[in-house]
Amino acid sequence: MKKNVRMVLLGELILFIVIFLFNLMIGSWGLSALSWFLDIPSLLLIVMVLIPGLIIMGEWKNFVRAFSVGINRYSLLELKNIIGAVAAAQKLTIYGALFAIIISGILLMGSLDTPSTIGPDLAVCFLSGFYAVILEFLLLPLKLNAERKMNEEMDFEDEP
Repeated sequence: MKKNVRMVLLGELILFIVIFLFNLMIGSWGLSALSWFLDIPSLLLIVMVLIPGLIIMGEWKNFVRAFSVGINRYSLLELKNIIGAVAAAQKLTIYGALFAIIISGILLMGSLDTPSTIGPDLAVCFLSGFYAVILEFLLLPLKLNAERKMNEEMDFEDEP
């Protein structure tokens, strides 16, 4: 069964949004709590670690290729490089989130004299981890698709 990774990513994104909105709606806060999950500086910090990190390592081109693995034909070496690029992106996402969590934690500790801000500041710390989980949720199918395609290519080459 041939799957297009873009459709898998779209399906995962729709599933995530439906589950997220369902959880908001069954809670007592409703959609007004949606703004609690938006923290642009944390998201930018993760992206500012991810994209330049991939460019510096020379993996950006292979990472972009991961989105077209099911569409374009790649050699085994190219597939191996794509898998490595997605793995690097996964690690950089985690490191970026940890960096954002540490920065948010330091800022939280600096404002302990005002107890009314502890809750919102702590929520910002958690949002960085939340964003990393979302990105990992989207990166995992890219890696699995490339690994599956590499296995198919290896099986195809082994057949007499």
